[in-house]
Amino acid sequence: MINHESLLWVVFGVLILILFALDMGVFHRKSHEISIKEALMWSGIWLGVAFAFNLLVYFWMGTESAIEFAAGYLVERTLSFDNLFVFLLIFSYFKVPKIYQYKVLFWGITAALVMRGIFVMAGIELIDKFHWIIYIFGAFLLVSGLKIALRKDEEPIDVGRNPVFRFCKRFLPTTDEYGCGNFVLIKNGKRYMTPLFIVLLIIETSDILFAFDSVPAILGITLDPFIVYTSNIFSILGLRALYFALAGCMVMFRFLNQGVTLILIFVGAKMLGSGFFEIPAEMALGVIVFVLAGSIALSLILPDHRSECMAGKSEGK
Repeated sequence: MINHESLLWVVFGVLILILFALDMGVFHRKSHEISIKEALMWSGIWLGVAFAFNLLVYFWMGTESAIEFAAGYLVERTLSFDNLFVFLLIFSYFKVPKIYQYKVLFWGITAALVMRGIFVMAGIELIDKFHWIIYIFGAFLLVSGLKIALRKDEEPIDVGRNPVFRFCKRFLPTTDEYGCGNFVLIKNGKRYMTPLFIVLLIIETSDILFAFDSVPAILGITLDPFIVYTSNIFSILGLRALYFALAGCMVMFRFLNQGVTLILIFVGAKMLGSGFFEIPAEMALGVIVFVLAGSIALSLILPDHRSECMAGKSEGK
């Protein structure tokens, strides 16, 4: 007889397949520029789907699992803001037309579904066999949080020096033409990789690096593979729409990095102290919500006028 968790796995898989089919087969069958209105609508849809799934977890698996799902979802969403900035930087560097950006993010996140699954299962298996690894994960999160806290305003990342980009330019036949938004372009009977293909590879490798922070952070909340994976996936599925909704106004959230720092340090400390004390899931969720809401509220109350000034100057050019 199928238990509740197995049935939820089936519901999760079917739901993802249906939404992906509707997303690319109906609503985004043709490449087009995503408006802020459309992006906000899809952000709301993905948020609503995640909330509905969280309710299913609550009714079928209990209160604690539902709280862990919500905490994992919020942690991943918070850490994803760094991803959005990197996406913006990569698209700007390669001058990717806006009508093709959604396609790149779709296939990048589709590949991330597989990679996150591998990371999640590997992390849980390691902790299960070698419990002391949880302390390494905790220390890693603490160091990551402190690095963000001590990081000064640096020069923008030089995408041109990215090893994936340099590898592609050196060993693969490439072209600067985008064609009709394809990843491969055939010219004179020869196949060439378009900039979209290179951008897709860079975004996917960037997501793998981000997973080193986000997966251990969720493992600090729960070791249930179903909760870890589904909360992670529902969060990154809404990342595409969130990118288009926030790409033009991310500078508004000036204190979000500090919020990310505190969350990483909190989860890292929770993992390091797991052998001595237990922090309930509802308390962890409360801390995450408080830090996230506080950093956004402070950003709105105390805006960075220098960023607004820079934005005004760039618009005036």
